[in-house]
Amino acid sequence: MKFTIFELWSHMGIGARLITGTMLLMSVVCVVLAVERAVILLRSNRRSILFAKQLAELLRDGDIERAAAAQLPEDGGHLGRVLSAAFRAFRSCPKDDEDLTFESVARVLERQAQREVHNMRRGVGALATIASTAPFVGLLGTVLGIVNAFEMMAETGAGGLSTVSAGISEALATTALGLLVAIPAVGIYNALQAFIDSRAVDIAEASNELLEMLARHLRGVRAPLQPRERRDPSPSFRPRESVAPQR
Repeated sequence: MKFTIFELWSHMGIGARLITGTMLLMSVVCVVLAVERAVILLRSNRRSILFAKQLAELLRDGDIERAAAAQLPEDGGHLGRVLSAAFRAFRSCPKDDEDLTFESVARVLERQAQREVHNMRRGVGALATIASTAPFVGLLGTVLGIVNAFEMMAETGAGGLSTVSAGISEALATTALGLLVAIPAVGIYNALQAFIDSRAVDIAEASNELLEMLARHLRGVRAPLQPRERRDPSPSFRPRESVAPQR
């Protein structure tokens, strides 16, 4: 006996129909989240690349003042928002306190980077939930389908494959539907997570490069003006220095 989708639906009980409707809703949510995240992340990445190219031209000679005063794009993607926040902090800091300027910019970079990564991960947790729960929802439908098959057997008073085939088909259909929802959700989640992790690395590298450039700029400006001994920058953000070998 061959069952079509409509015949399977007509043989399903109320519980199995609710399970099937739930998994169909989960699949729609998965598709919507995947498309929305892909569009937003790719657009942000494209704008970040353009922002990085413009900023690289301004910072070619290490002139932080010129880059901070330049008119950069308002929407420079995730990278642009992080570095623009750092330049705003740099402009607002007093020019006669090197340590305060460096630490303020470093803190702003850290906070803004965390905020951008959090925004990029928005909705990705729902994909992980769908990927992990869809097989169990399908398994619940399987249990309800087997229960329906035994109920049909009890009503007819006869056994055999022909009596329970509708219930078994219902059970297998819900299991297959759960896997069809879970497998793409896992792939989409892993792809988005890998993309976001790569962008987080880009933000961290750009922030460290800006801090190193800022440290060199501040030392070059303040060295002849402040002979007193100054405090070292925070160890977390201290740029690397080459040590001359002892002779």
